[in-house]
Amino acid sequence: MQEYIVRRILFALLVMWAVATLVFLMMRAIPGDPVRAFVGFEGDPAVVEQVRRNLGLDRPLPVQYLRWLAALGRGDLGNSIWNRQPVTTLLREALPRTLSLALLSFLVAVSLALPAGIVSAVRRYSLADHTLTVAAFLGLAMPDFWVGIVLIIVFSVFLQVLPAFGYEPLSSGLWPWLSHLILPAVATGTSFAAILARMTRSALLEVLREDYVRTARAKGLEERAVILRHALRNALIPVITVMGIALALLLAGAVIAENVFAIRGVGRLLIEAILNRDYPIVQGTILVIAAIFVCMNLVVDLLYAVINPRIRYV
Repeated sequence: MQEYIVRRILFALLVMWAVATLVFLMMRAIPGDPVRAFVGFEGDPAVVEQVRRNLGLDRPLPVQYLRWLAALGRGDLGNSIWNRQPVTTLLREALPRTLSLALLSFLVAVSLALPAGIVSAVRRYSLADHTLTVAAFLGLAMPDFWVGIVLIIVFSVFLQVLPAFGYEPLSSGLWPWLSHLILPAVATGTSFAAILARMTRSALLEVLREDYVRTARAKGLEERAVILRHALRNALIPVITVMGIALALLLAGAVIAENVFAIRGVGRLLIEAILNRDYPIVQGTILVIAAIFVCMNLVVDLLYAVINPRIRYV
């Protein structure tokens, strides 16, 4: 196990280096001059060149790349071109908002998907199965932003029970924090709930055909014990793979909910940085998102052995 984890960490470092290099090159390949965007297209050419020198953007590309990699090795993601604040400070402010939203969305998705998937599989082709299947397809078909707008109209405008916009940190109290995240979490988690529910149903149906499930039933075990103790545990392995990907996608893709509900998280920070050609913020943000993806994949792989002890790592 330890050897496996070390190998995965080394592989993760390789992936992070590849992502860092790709992001660095792509930001310089896309059209647009960050200095012109900052100074303005009517700015004095002398001022433009002075700002370019101050930012180090007048140096050859390999020199810029090596200097950036060296700073990255020291844990320095650089300063924003626009407000000169350290990227780590901006990420430290934005990341808790995105993490809160993503984790709550994930809880919404899992709490809806697992019961729905189990009921659909156990009561296959029944009215409940057809109803949940239609609900899942509706969840997949409805865009997140549209669900978010409908939730705002219903719960914030008409019922006035939940705030429509903004974010309150957890230090302000549990309910202020939770009340600002319920609507964006439901809007974001609905589509992932639909995917997980269909995945759970499919995986459980496959397991329910296995001989050991029939043997458990033949021994006289209660149906609930057969489903929860024997079938569901084995069916969860592919579901957990999708869960890990879903959580990483929720972390990286919360930009829509953050814009609809005016939450200044990582996604919104990234979009603004791309529009402003703010290289340090874009590079730092994508590196953090890539690190989350890599860590989530490692956690998912390790969870396989927890769910099914027969799995061994070599």
